[in-house]
Amino acid sequence: MTLTADRSLGRSGLIVSPFALGTMTFGTPRWGSSDEQAAAVFDQYVDAGGNWIDTADVYAAGRSEELTGQLIRERGLRDHVVLATKFSFSGQRGNPNASGNGRQNLHRALGGSLRRLGTDHIDLYWLHAWDGVTPAEEILSSLSALVHAGTIRYYGLSNVPAWLMTRVATLAQVHGLPGPVAVQLQYSLVDRTAELEHVPAARALGLGVVPWSPLAGGFLTGTYRQEDAGPAGQGRLSGANPFGDSKFTPHNWRVLDALRAVSADLGEPPARVALAWLRHQPGVTSPIVGARHTGQLTDHLVSLSVTLTPAHLDQLNEASTPGGAHGTWDVMKRAVFGGPSIQGWR
Repeated sequence: MTLTADRSLGRSGLIVSPFALGTMTFGTPRWGSSDEQAAAVFDQYVDAGGNWIDTADVYAAGRSEELTGQLIRERGLRDHVVLATKFSFSGQRGNPNASGNGRQNLHRALGGSLRRLGTDHIDLYWLHAWDGVTPAEEILSSLSALVHAGTIRYYGLSNVPAWLMTRVATLAQVHGLPGPVAVQLQYSLVDRTAELEHVPAARALGLGVVPWSPLAGGFLTGTYRQEDAGPAGQGRLSGANPFGDSKFTPHNWRVLDALRAVSADLGEPPARVALAWLRHQPGVTSPIVGARHTGQLTDHLVSLSVTLTPAHLDQLNEASTPGGAHGTWDVMKRAVFGGPSIQGWR
């Protein structure tokens, strides 16, 4: 399967592959990859034509960046790949200015990433998570100045409220400054909350939507089973992990049942079908996929050839549509446009 770099990231001139290779597994001891496995995954991805590598300063305490930079240098690919990394999380315990989105931490983190990656610029720099403190104006001025300086070429926002993303992008347009080109969000069949505000805002603002954890930490691979004693199955979610037990909910098990049914109908593994569904969603540019070994990456790449019929999409959409605020929004929209009136309003 060939990964042709054939799409622009948001409203920009940055051309990327249909999947980005996430390197959170690189150098991570328990559920990640050894150096040799990481090198094999990297080689498989770039040999297939992939051009977008996504890492972060906190992955494996900086080892992911070091290994990523080493692999790029060994293949002589620095001018051929879109190298993305991130900042926001703490670099020095007890020092509040060595974390967050403020200008002080931004420059500290960027210097460290450039050193570990062995490069003089970052192609795409992500604000990793909003700190709840730094104003949009400071975020915009700091990142746009780095674009003007050439130290970063583009930037994006990850794990931020929709209002903050919208404010940064709008201020950039109003003031003629380089603005964000993409938003990175947790988005999968079992987490579609991004569709409520982030995805419509991103499409209106010209930002590419880049899903992270498109397989919900491995839940959508079908590895796990629901048993009386609790979830069964071995993988990233079976021990200490960033998600805890949040994936093992009644809603998610129902989604997985529907996914397994569609997978059986197509004769394809659940992971391939889940990625194919995500590629069908409006606004999505390129999901970030990670892999511990080459077999997992092969599954991801082959998903590009999986075609879902309208009936398959309906089946998956019906099972995965979230309730809560998203459900309320849908009820409101139907009522506004002539659907059933809301009980008690008339």
